Amino acid sequence: MAKSKTTAAVMPPEALELVAARFKVLAEPMRLRLLQLLESGERTVGELVTETGAGQANVSKHLTLLAETGMVGRRKEGLNVYYFIADPMVFDLCKLVCGSLQKQLAQKAKAFGG
Repeated sequence: MAKSKTTAAVMPPEALELVAARFKVLAEPMRLRLLQLLESGERTVGELVTETGAGQANVSKHLTLLAETGMVGRRKEGLNVYYFIADPMVFDLCKLVCGSLQKQLAQKAKAFGG
């Protein structure tokens, strides 16, 4: 009796481009830091500048890229613009990657007698 193979749906090139763009945005440590800070609640650019120690232009640039990919959203209140997590699924992805890295590090430590 032949085994049935489960095949994943083949994504069109346009969809693969969107997936690649999302991973590219997540490949920057400062953007991951900003997501980490926003996980506990919305913040203004000024608050994020203070918490990261980065410059205002740098933080704004990264927030713009995160907003363009739909990971964060923004709302204006008076003179302040507040950023928040628009797609909480990004944390599920991060947890998967972090869990995998922890397993790899544990295996390497064990192999080297750690």
